[in-house]
Amino acid sequence: MANLHVRSNSLPSKSHPIVNDVEDQLCRLRSSEGTSTSATSVIAKLASLRDLHEGINNLLQMPSTQQALRQENSEKWTNKLLEESLGLVDLCGFARDVLSLTKGSVQDLQSSIRRNRGEAATADDINAYMTSRKKINKMVKRFIKNFKNMDIEEYDVKAIEGMLKETEAFGFSVLKSLLILFIRGEGKAKKLVFPFQVHSNQPCRF
Repeated sequence: MANLHVRSNSLPSKSHPIVNDVEDQLCRLRSSEGTSTSATSVIAKLASLRDLHEGINNLLQMPSTQQALRQENSEKWTNKLLEESLGLVDLCGFARDVLSLTKGSVQDLQSSIRRNRGEAATADDINAYMTSRKKINKMVKRFIKNFKNMDIEEYDVKAIEGMLKETEAFGFSVLKSLLILFIRGEGKAKKLVFPFQVHSNQPCRF
């Protein structure tokens, strides 16, 4: 990921706790780029991404930030940012659906084993599970193939814009890593599904 060259004149003071928190979260995610893509690593990145978005939300609510945005001719990049955010929302929703489907297929197989009092699942149950896995893998591969990556280029922009664009880029990167886990094998998927509980009635925050 390319480094951003940004100016901080449109942000609150860099000593402000909220600004420091956002910068710390971005630093953690930068340092995790290119590291392990194991289930444990992806879960840690998802937690960092959640904390980063909470910090960004707090930053955008600050009066000094809103005043700076009103003073600047920011309509063009704001519209672009909103357009890219919609793509991130789509990716987040798709990842949540995949998690839910995977969790459901595993639970169905576990229920079959319990019904058989701990004995091996029936051939029909195993076939149903494998069919579900193949369907999910096909969905993920097709989505990744058609999905446009959000890459950070070199920008000479205000610091607030740079932070928002970098946050979006990390969101795409982490969620894509999450999806890739599901086409690498059952063991990795199971490790991720259960610690990372799916609540379909709770939307992702941006």
